[in-house]
Amino acid sequence: MNSSPLPLVAITMGDPAGTGPEIITKALAGPELYQLCRPLVVGDAATLQRALGYTGVNVTVRAVRAVAETTGRHGMIEVLDLANVDAARLQLGRVDPMAGKAAYECVKTAAELALAGRVGAIVTSAINKESMNQAGYHYDGHTGLLAELCQAPDATMMLAADGLRVSHVSTHVPLRVAIERVQPERILSVITLTHAAIRGLGIAKPRLAVAGLNPHAGEHGLFGDEEEKFIAPAIASARQLGMVVSGPYPGDTVFFRALQGEFDGVVAMYHDQGHVAVKMLGIWRGVNITLGLPIIRTSVEHGTNFDMAGTGKSDPRSLVEAVKLAAALARTREV
Repeated sequence: MNSSPLPLVAITMGDPAGTGPEIITKALAGPELYQLCRPLVVGDAATLQRALGYTGVNVTVRAVRAVAETTGRHGMIEVLDLANVDAARLQLGRVDPMAGKAAYECVKTAAELALAGRVGAIVTSAINKESMNQAGYHYDGHTGLLAELCQAPDATMMLAADGLRVSHVSTHVPLRVAIERVQPERILSVITLTHAAIRGLGIAKPRLAVAGLNPHAGEHGLFGDEEEKFIAPAIASARQLGMVVSGPYPGDTVFFRALQGEFDGVVAMYHDQGHVAVKMLGIWRGVNITLGLPIIRTSVEHGTNFDMAGTGKSDPRSLVEAVKLAAALARTREV
């Protein structure tokens, strides 16, 4: 049994036909992350070994059969080997149900380890939703999958980059459905989850802003009444619970105000409203955090980047930041 005080962080391989395996080898090439945690990749060891050929990273891959075998030694990428990829069949950069199945199994295994308390946090590499759905796993992405695995139906995502933290009332649904989900109960739930998450990041009294749904936050009913009917009541309820919450604010200015330091977090009403704001800061710098789970989960903010698979040119910065944040949250939870 390893007695290291550093938290054990499980990193899922992601879709093996994408850049996930390459990014992992780059992220774990230097000593930085090993000073913060003991990384354990959950995936296919042979796929990680092949990724080394694309990136040229000077490390070795070591397959382990159990979590307890993890040493956390720099220079060696340890992989809980699921042996679930047929290298002879896999084509990089292609939608493939075999790859989708492997990606699903990585997430499921990592989540089960976290739920059992055998790892302190999980970090997920990108999956391809089409590949996963072709394999028979019908989820809208990691958030829906983890919500089911963890029996946490209220889970939602928060993106973080350069001090901007944005959570979402809805994510991977059609815009028409997103509008229907702008209801006081759901908004209050996301405000509460966001408040708790930012407190977990070390801010004792978070200042939260809530974005409006319509242009100019409805302009007092001129451009829509969802702000007055649904969003404002949720904000009022949050204040009654003792949270520092204000809004609704126009979506075209609230994120800038938060980035200037006026707010510690923003609740967005739908996927693109929040994602565009964060990704404009740099898609490789952001981290995705799932709120409302009984486990710690962070993720890269980008996709599988099929067009770059096998080139060795993928950028590991988002994964590095995701592992750093997961390790910090795991240490906080252990205290």
